[in-house]
Formats: sequence, structure tokens, C-alpha cells
Amino acid sequence: NEYKSYLSTMTKRSAVELEEQLNIPDEVETFSLNSDSGDESESEYDFGVNPYREPGENETVVERNGDYEDDDCSSDEEQIRNRVGNIPMEWYDDHDHIGYDIHGHRVGKTKKEGDELDKLLDRMDNPDFWRTVHNKTEGTDIVLSNDDLAIIDKIRGSKYPDLGYNPYEPYVDFFSFEKMETPLVDTPEPKRRFVPSKWEHKKVMKIIRAIRNGWIKPKEDTGPKRPVFYDLWGSSSGESSKNNPMHIPAPKLQLPGNEESYNPPEEYLPTPEERDEWEQTDPEDRSRNYLSQKYPCLRHVPAYPTLINETFERCLDLYLCPRKMKRKINMNPDELLPKLPKPKDLKPFPTTQAVRFSGHEGHVYTTDTSPSGDFVVSGGEDRTVRIWESTTGRELSRLALPDTVTCVTWNKAHSMIAVAAGDTVFFINPGLGDRLKVEDSNKMLLRLTEVKELPTCTWYPVGSGDPTGPRLKITHGHVVRHVTWHNNGNYLAVVMEDAPSCPVLIHNLPKLSSQKPFNKSRGIIQKVEFHPSRPFFFVLSQRYVRVYNLVKQAMVKKLMCSVKWASSMAIHPGGDNLIVGSYDKTLVWLDMDLSVKPYKSLQQHKKAIRDVVFHPRYPLYATASDDNTVIVTHATVYNDLVRNPLIVPVKVLRGHKPGSKYGMLSVVFHPHLPWVYSGGADGDIWLHV
Repeated sequence: NEYKSYLSTMTKRSAVELEEQLNIPDEVETFSLNSDSGDESESEYDFGVNPYREPGENETVVERNGDYEDDDCSSDEEQIRNRVGNIPMEWYDDHDHIGYDIHGHRVGKTKKEGDELDKLLDRMDNPDFWRTVHNKTEGTDIVLSNDDLAIIDKIRGSKYPDLGYNPYEPYVDFFSFEKMETPLVDTPEPKRRFVPSKWEHKKVMKIIRAIRNGWIKPKEDTGPKRPVFYDLWGSSSGESSKNNPMHIPAPKLQLPGNEESYNPPEEYLPTPEERDEWEQTDPEDRSRNYLSQKYPCLRHVPAYPTLINETFERCLDLYLCPRKMKRKINMNPDELLPKLPKPKDLKPFPTTQAVRFSGHEGHVYTTDTSPSGDFVVSGGEDRTVRIWESTTGRELSRLALPDTVTCVTWNKAHSMIAVAAGDTVFFINPGLGDRLKVEDSNKMLLRLTEVKELPTCTWYPVGSGDPTGPRLKITHGHVVRHVTWHNNGNYLAVVMEDAPSCPVLIHNLPKLSSQKPFNKSRGIIQKVEFHPSRPFFFVLSQRYVRVYNLVKQAMVKKLMCSVKWASSMAIHPGGDNLIVGSYDKTLVWLDMDLSVKPYKSLQQHKKAIRDVVFHPRYPLYATASDDNTVIVTHATVYNDLVRNPLIVPVKVLRGHKPGSKYGMLSVVFHPHLPWVYSGGADGDIWLHV
């Protein structure tokens, strides 16, 4: 192929001239150029013997065993048989030769390389297998001699291969050890030895540019670091401040005054009595270590006798008394506060005192609103339950009970109000709202016709002539502190005081039955709440909130309030967050998906927190405290679990009269509007819009 490519460019020359120019070996027969058609592109070239083509059927491959006709030396180190160059030898795997020698003859394969099984057998049978090396270029196996192995060991050990080589031979100074009349080199010094090299300058600038750009980084010193010593009594400027950035200068001595002058005024000179008193005083009790003296001139001033002692004490003070550098941070205090939105951007929320509901005598312990928001029910210390119009403050009805009313709650599904007074829970149908709901509620309450005694409580039918009076009552034997309805309106949870076994009961109104959710109580239970959408039951004790699954009848979570005494609890409408108020002025926000510990702890009130409540529609919650304030807070809970709730206090509401040790005792939101009702110890209820 090489011959063809060369001849294709020189077709106009004769074959004889090409033979003389190429100096073709004798083994290659002369070729002839046959061109029948006269077209140069279709010319054919016939070669007698072409060493680069594949052998025919009647041809044999010439084996070269390393003996060359024209060379007497047969050493493989001096003559390389295979002249194919640095190419992958895998190209010859499918051929019966491995290359070509210097004359163009094929170099046959002397030994076919076996597979792994042949190598294993050879390793077991051949004692020299460990010192045999296969030469892929020559296709031969070379057995290393002892000298070769010794050279390889020396090279691997970073030693000189030649045993007789001495790298520390004495240096022979041919140019200076013997003085000669005629110098060995008498050529004049070239000019480049005296002129700065511009190429070296370019090389140096290239390295400098690489160092500046960070392409070349100096090697770090990995050796042991030497200890650095600082001058403890050095000045604040100089090398000490550069090497030691935390250097603290020593406190300066007080400058001398008129008392230490060699010629002080007469009033500074001590009297004989003062001198005697100073001498009789102990040295550690003296106010100063010297007495003022007067000299006529500076030459008469003697050496200070206690100079060495005072210098030593000065060194002890600097050495033993620690010093600390105070860094002053120039920071605006407003930058430390979190970035919160403005309250005007978070509207609507109640801001104005609008309507006053007056009529109760004594404390108003509890308030609640109807599902439509048109009516408000309240109860208090005067043992009455009153129903009001929510917008005008007009009293619609009043019901007197035998004991103090501690809690009232309006059923959201039926026309029914549960009132806790003493140890009894009364069920009242106010007769307000939808007529069908009123009739259905009367049927539910009037189903009980006789007394039903249960182990935990007793159900009594109440036949009252008043249509707005109680229709049913349940006695428990202990004072009822808190009652709450389930969202479907069929279940009522009750919390009692000082109950021996379990202070919590759940009443089923359609079935007229009661049950204890727990066998025994854990701690002092303050309040209970139902989950808005899931079968969870929240129980607030003195320091914990326990969450129970009513279907599985097992505790799901135990949340830590981190307060001394919890007072009230409210569940977010979403059900995953809740707030807990305490008597130690702390409000706790708990995120059930985040942790069992509080997400936020806020201390906004100055006195105990009595009640907390969430708005059912707007992102608001309110807290009532004994400091006669209601704090309305914007609280946005995001569906994205990555974002934390946004809690921003927006308004402080006042209006109740101070004077009692109690302040605001209850707070409740309007079900549809951003209004809030607060009941206080002064006997009034205020509506803020």
C-alpha cells in the first residue's frame, strides 16, 4: 500500500528511475506499469512480491529467528527485530506474524500466547516462571538472569544500578587546581552574560501573574510549628501588634504631680506631725509610698531608693492581673428585631370598643356565641345565664340557677346550650334560630322520661314550664369546671374538680349514656378539647398536653408546655397547632408536626393569662389576662411545612374597670366577623370590632 500511494503521485516516471530512487530490496521483484486505457486514475500496478499483503495459498511465511545475514551480532539488546514502532500489538492477533524487520520481512510468531489455564500449568511446571518476562513486541519470552534481577532490585530501592558507580567521587577542578600559562578556554565572554535576558523576564512575569491570579499556590508548611512568644509588656504599636492581633497594652501609670516634684510648693510639704504619723503607719496601709521633699536644684536630687521594689511590683501587677479587651459593636438595636409586616397590612382585626353588655353582678366567668353569631350567652358569679343580642347588647332572656355558673358553651349543630353550675350540667334550648333545629333539639332533650343512674353520674329529666328553661340535667357529685361540645353536636366532654378516679367524662346525648375515657387521671386536668376534624382528644394538665386517639384508644403524643401551671388551651382550626396560656404570664405555641416542645414562648401580659381562643375563619387569636387587656395576634399557618407560622401581635384592647385582683376572665370571637367579646371581673361584657 505504501508503494502504491507513492507511485500514484509519480506515474510519469519510468519504472527504472523509480527503482533507483526507492532502492527497493532484492526480495521485492520489479514491477511493471500497465496502462491499457491511458487513464492515469485507472492504472494498475503489478508487484512481484509484496511483503505487506496477506500470503496466498502456495506461499509461506519466512520465519526470522533473530539471525541476520549481514550482521554478526545477534544480541536482542543491540538489534531490534520488530520495526513496527509504538503501535498496539493487538492489531496482529489475527495474523501469523507480529511485524516486520529492518529489511521488510515479516517477523513470525515464535510462540503463541496461551490462555489462563496454560499460564497456570506453566507456573506449576516451569521453575523459572517467576523470572520470565514476555516481550509483546518481539513475541518472545525472556528469562531474567541473576544480574538482571539484582539491577531491578536496586532500581526499586532507589539505588544506582551499576555496582561500581560512585556518586561521591572527588571533584577535580580542571580550571583552577593547576596554574597554566595558556588557558584552556580563551573565548571572549558573550554579550548575553552581561545583558538581562528578556526570555527569563517573560518567564518570571508569567509565574508572578499565575501567583496573583491564584493559579499557582505556594506549598503550606506541614512541619511542626514553632511556638510564638509575645512581649507581654510591649507597646501597642510595632511588631508586637502585628504578630499578636489580640495584644492588649498595659495600663499607663499616673503622671507625676506637684507632690512628686523636687521643688514642690510649700503647701505640699508635710508637717512634722504628718511625717511622724506616716512613719508610724504600716507600709501596706500608707496612702502613698513617699513624702514630698524640697531640693534647691536638680543636681541635689538623690537616687530613688525604692525604684527596684516599685518596678518589681509593677511587673507583678501586669503579670498577675488579667486584662480583657472589650469590643464595642456599632449596631443599630432595631436591626436585631425580626422583620415583621406592618399591622395595617394584616387587617382585618378588632381595634375599637363598640358595645357594652351590662347586667351581671360579680365576675363574668364564661361567654360564648351562637353558630350564626347573632346571640351571645354568658354566665357568672351571680348564678344566672343571660342571652344577649350580639350587635345591640340587649338582654333577651335570663335563667337563674342554684349555683355559680362556671362554663357555658353553645352547640354548633343543635339549638342547645350546655351550662355548668356547681356539680350539675344543665341543657337549655334557647328557642332561637331555625325552627326545625329548635324542634329537633326539644325532641332530643325530652326523650328521657325517668331518672337514669350510672356509676359515674345521674341523668334527670327536668319538666320546666318555661320554654327557654332547662330540659335535662346531669349531676356528677363534683364541681364541674369546664364543658365542651364535639363538632357533630352529639358528644359533650366534662372536666370535674377533685374527682377521685378520673375527672373527665364524655356524655353521648343521643344514646343518653356516659363513659370514662381514662381509668385514672395523670396530673391535675385543666381543660379538654376535641380535634376539629380528626378523632383526637386533647387533655391539658398542669404542664403537659396529651393527645389521645379515640378510635384506637391510645395516646398519640405528649406535648411539653414548658410552663409552671397551664390555665387554658385553644386548638387551631387546622388542627395541627394549638396555644396554651398559663398563670405565669406565658403563652406557648405548640406545633404538633414540628416537635413536642414549644415552637414559640411569648410573655406579652403582665399578669396571669385566663383564657385563649382562635378565630374559626380569620388568622387571629386572642388572649385575656388579669391585667385587664386582650391582646389580638395575627397568626398565619401555612400549608407548606417548610415555612414557619407567622405570629405578629397587632392590637391591645382595654375597656374593663380595674380594681379587683382579677381582670378579664373570658374571651370569644364572633364566628364570622373579626369581632371579639370579653368578659371581666367588673361584671361587664365588651364587644370590640
